[in-house]
Order: sequence, then structure tokens, then C-alpha cells
Amino acid sequence: MNDAAARNFEYLAYGLIAVWAILAIYVLTLVSRERKIQRQIESLQRMLEDRQGK
Repeated sequence: MNDAAARNFEYLAYGLIAVWAILAIYVLTLVSRERKIQRQIESLQRMLEDRQGK
């Protein structure tokens, strides 16, 4: 394998690592948002139950 091909594979590897890192960050962001929304839903359900109980 010549230097140009080796360099191309190196760039390919860096690109794949970057894509996977961005994808992981995106998924973690979605998980965080989902947890926040779930907490808000639970809070609203408790508020609704409190109002209905009065």
C-alpha cells in the first residue's frame, strides 16, 4: 500500500470516528431531553391529582 492510500484510510478512520462521536452526542442529548420531559409530565400529573383531590 502506498503513502496516499494509507493517508486516505487514516482520513477515513478519522471521519468515521467523528461521525460516531457526533451520533453519540446526539443520542445522549435526546436521552437527556426525554428524561427532562418525563419529569415534567410526572410533575404535571401530581399537580393534576392534587387539584382533583381538593
